[in-house]
Amino acid sequence: MPASPPGDERRKRRLALVGGSLGNLVEWYDWFVYASFAIYFADSFFPGDNPTTQLMNTAGIFAVGFLMRPVGGWILGRAADRHGRKSALTLTVTMMSVAALLIAVAPTYGQAGYFGALVLLLARLLQGMSIGGEYAASATYLTEASARNRRGLGSSFQYVSMTCGQLLGLGILITLQHILTTAQLESWGWRIPFLVGALFAVVVFWLRRRLQETDAFKEETAAAEGEDAHDDSTRGTLKALWHYRRQAGLVMALTLGGTVAYYTYTTYLTKYLVGSAGMEKTTATLVSFTALALFAVLQPFAGMLSDRIGRRPLLITFAVGCTVGTYPIMTALGSASSYWSALGLSLLALVIVTGYTSINAAVKAELFPTRVRALGVALPYAIANALFGGTAEYVALWFKNSGHETMFFWYVSGCALISLVTYVLMPDTRNAALSRAEAEADGEAARERPAAAPAEAAR
Repeated sequence: MPASPPGDERRKRRLALVGGSLGNLVEWYDWFVYASFAIYFADSFFPGDNPTTQLMNTAGIFAVGFLMRPVGGWILGRAADRHGRKSALTLTVTMMSVAALLIAVAPTYGQAGYFGALVLLLARLLQGMSIGGEYAASATYLTEASARNRRGLGSSFQYVSMTCGQLLGLGILITLQHILTTAQLESWGWRIPFLVGALFAVVVFWLRRRLQETDAFKEETAAAEGEDAHDDSTRGTLKALWHYRRQAGLVMALTLGGTVAYYTYTTYLTKYLVGSAGMEKTTATLVSFTALALFAVLQPFAGMLSDRIGRRPLLITFAVGCTVGTYPIMTALGSASSYWSALGLSLLALVIVTGYTSINAAVKAELFPTRVRALGVALPYAIANALFGGTAEYVALWFKNSGHETMFFWYVSGCALISLVTYVLMPDTRNAALSRAEAEADGEAARERPAAAPAEAAR
């Protein structure tokens, strides 16, 4: 088959980047908007006089959604490895749209007792399945669709789109805070962002239907239909993943510190500034919005840096900074008295976290072969997130409620320390071959090197 002209190839890569990123944006908008609006709808589903207890209940449902991520990672990761990244991406956004609509119409405690909380729980479980597959499918798609020397840059757009999804949710929150009263937000205004999310997902469904499949997956499919057809039955299965159990363990260990830090400084930050620093809800929301906007801008630059110097230096920098810096940063944030001081501390934390977020998608995808790449990224990552990322906010509120809030800071530092050991010991994945064509090119280059050595010596 003749090679595509360079211009066509660049347009194809840009379309893949835009399509994969916009879909990811809507997915994570729907996921994060729950956490952003929890301070307004917590008492609609859980009656009582203790705001912290109400937030713990909503955070508990937030965490339960993470428990479905391994299930979604397994089912949708398998689908992505067997039927294509594109089909899995289309399915995940459909599931997320349905879940957002369920939350938007869920009855309150006053209307139907705890049935409303049950609807909320079911919607979060569906969202958890969707996100469990979305992360792996988008990480794999963006990494495979990028040029080999720009995978760090390409994969960084996963967290750009994730963060932009959260920014969109926060932007809607800030807008509603200015046009609605607090009573209106707590009564019915919190439903608006979920309706918006469901509509966005319909648009993205159409967009993802137009995406092209990656070359790496098409190569694998063609090989499975030919000489390797007898191996096709294990593609994307747990049996195939078992052969790469060491890589799966690496994914869990390198995710541990990053996911705890990320959720601490994103979804939990607004609640921490309100509940511990005593900041007004509107000011805390504005701090989060501004910090996350700058955080999103940083991702491509860090991704490009990793394409030049490797992945491990950035990961190690993140882990050292998070291990050493979490306690002083969180302590200072707890006594922040102004917008600017809170913003500066939040930005410092998110700059540190960028060492993980900008490249973690590429690192995980580069650990596995095409036939099990989506499942290999999805399942261990989802398990680590269910155990540590999804529970981060709940653990923080539990320590606060028990009167030992600072213990959470040490918890975050400890998780980062475990990941630091992993980063130091693991190989750098920047030069990994993700397709058969890249592996063949590496083989040819290796065969040419010995022949070139005598010529160099003669000179």
